[in-house]
Amino acid sequence: MSLVSLTGAALALSASACGGKKASTGDDGGDGKKTVKVGLAYDIGGRGDKSFNDAAFAGLEKAKKDLNVEIKDIEATKGESDNDKVQRLDLLAKSGYNPVIAVGYAYAGPLGKVATQYPKTKFAIVDDSSVKGANVTNLIFAEEQGSFLVGAAAAEKSKAGKIGFIGGVDTPLIKKFEAGYVAGAKKAKPNVKIDIKYISRGTDFSGFTDPAKGKTVAEGQFDAGADVIYHAAGLSGVGLFQAAVAQKKYAIGVDSDQYQTAEAAQKPYILTSMLKRVDTAVFQFVENVGKNTVQAGPVTFDLKNDGIGYSTANSTEIKPLEAKINEYKQQIIDGKITVPTK
Repeated sequence: MSLVSLTGAALALSASACGGKKASTGDDGGDGKKTVKVGLAYDIGGRGDKSFNDAAFAGLEKAKKDLNVEIKDIEATKGESDNDKVQRLDLLAKSGYNPVIAVGYAYAGPLGKVATQYPKTKFAIVDDSSVKGANVTNLIFAEEQGSFLVGAAAAEKSKAGKIGFIGGVDTPLIKKFEAGYVAGAKKAKPNVKIDIKYISRGTDFSGFTDPAKGKTVAEGQFDAGADVIYHAAGLSGVGLFQAAVAQKKYAIGVDSDQYQTAEAAQKPYILTSMLKRVDTAVFQFVENVGKNTVQAGPVTFDLKNDGIGYSTANSTEIKPLEAKINEYKQQIIDGKITVPTK
C-alpha cells in the first residue's frame, strides 16, 4: 500500500509521535507533513467473521477514507500464544504505526508488555479495561444494554414462549451479553423460558470460530422448542442463521448489522442484531489521536452515546416491536432501568 500524506494539519503527527524503540517516523511525502499510519491487530476469527472483527475493520476503512491515513491490519491465528500477540503488536509499533489498535480482551497481557516499550505510541484495546498506561485507551462497551433490547424483542416475537441464547465461550464478557438478554426478555415477558448454551468453555476459544458447532447447538435449541435465538459467538453465529432458515424460525445477530451481510435466504429470519459500534470506537480513537485529543483510560460506548443499539434493517419483522423496544431504551438511558452485567 502506498503512503498517503494527510490533507489536514490536525492529523499531522510530529516525527517523535511514532516514538519508542526502533520506531519509524513515517514518510512526509515531501510536504513536511507526516503520514499517520494506523495499525490494527485482529482477534481470533479475523476479517470475514461478519461480526466483531469486521466491525473493527469497518472503522479502520472509514479512517482510511475520511481521514486519509495509511492502514495495516494483521490477522491472528487459531491456537496462538500470548507471545504471538506480543510480536504482532511489537511489529506494528516498531514499524512506525501510531496509533495501534488491539481488537479483543485476549490482547490485554501482550499489550501491557508492548505499550511500556513504546511510550510515545498511542495504543487502544477493545473490550478490556485492565491495561493501564498513559498511552493506552480502553474502548469498552455496555453490551448488556443492547442485549437487553434484543432480549425484549425476542420475548415479544416468540410465539412459543421459549427463546435461546448461544454464547461462543463462557467468558465474563460473553456473560454480560447473556445477563442483558435474559433481563430484557424477562422484563418483556416474565414467564418466558430461556435456553442458554455455550459452544466451548474455559481456555478453548474455538466457540468463536466454528459455524458447524454453532449450527448444531442452534438446531438443538430449536428442536427443544425455542423459536428465537440470539448469539454472541462471532463466526459461529453463521451456523445459527443456517439453522434458522432450515427451521423457519428467528435468529438475532450481534456486533454488526448481520442482516446486511447475510445470504438472501437468511435475511427474512434475522429478526434484528445487537449493534456494538466497534467501528465507531475505532474511528473516533484514530480521529482523536490525529487531533491530539485522545484520552488514556476507559472510554465507554453505550445507549446514551449511540455506541450500542439494535438493527431495524428487517423492517417487516422488527417494526411492530420498535415502540416497546425504544421505550425500554429510553428507560435505560434515563436510569429507570439498570441492566445487570452478571
